[in-house]
Amino acid sequence: MLFQIKSYLQFLWHSKNEHAVHSPFVFLLITKCFYDTKPKADYTILKNYRQSLLENKNTIEVTDFGAGSKVFKSNQRQIAQIAKTAGISPKRAQLLYRIAAYFQPETILELGTSLGLATSALALGNPKATITSLEGCPNTMAIAKKQLQQFNLNNVNTVVTEFGTYFDNLKLETLNFKLIYFDGNHSKKATLDYFERLLPTVHNDTVWIFDDIHWSAEMEEAWKEIKNHPKVKVTIDTYQWGLVFFRYEQPKQHFIIRT
Repeated sequence: MLFQIKSYLQFLWHSKNEHAVHSPFVFLLITKCFYDTKPKADYTILKNYRQSLLENKNTIEVTDFGAGSKVFKSNQRQIAQIAKTAGISPKRAQLLYRIAAYFQPETILELGTSLGLATSALALGNPKATITSLEGCPNTMAIAKKQLQQFNLNNVNTVVTEFGTYFDNLKLETLNFKLIYFDGNHSKKATLDYFERLLPTVHNDTVWIFDDIHWSAEMEEAWKEIKNHPKVKVTIDTYQWGLVFFRYEQPKQHFIIRT
């Protein structure tokens, strides 16, 4: 907790708003998407999706996985508590919705479905997108799948798998995910492994979003390595998320933006 407080204070010190941004691409993203305060009808659906989970007092066994499909934690948890503490916040869900609506990615990959709170934001942001959402725990995925069906979010293909195993079975160079949301194993090793594995899918208009980049010292190290990678051209640090763009025509630039 002390580390996160310190890192957040550093973020506040260095962060800017749209007035300090001289990249037209990033300026438009901030003003037209990040800072869009207009009400959206779909926000009500996101709220109802969340509320349905918060009212669910049933208990399930939650399994977390380490590298190589090795189970390192399994415990009983109440669904409402998972939604309250482990899921994306309402504010972040709305921002993720706006990002999906702004870029309109035709193909989306999500690493870490959990109960589908972020998944619902992506699905509503672009109903025409084909979304593949991966989750290691079958019990949380079962709840997410039921929720997505209940709210008629039918553009999501849910897959119960360990991420590395899933990647091993694909010819990644033949795929083109326009947006990838990384919200799985929040360790440096796993984050960089997923980053390297998925690089063959990158195209000029690809958008990657990494969750919890300031969660720990090693996640900050992972974020620094990602920023410095030669294929990465533009990054935006919003504290909670790190957005990565691979726009070949852009000079390498890094932004720290308050949202």
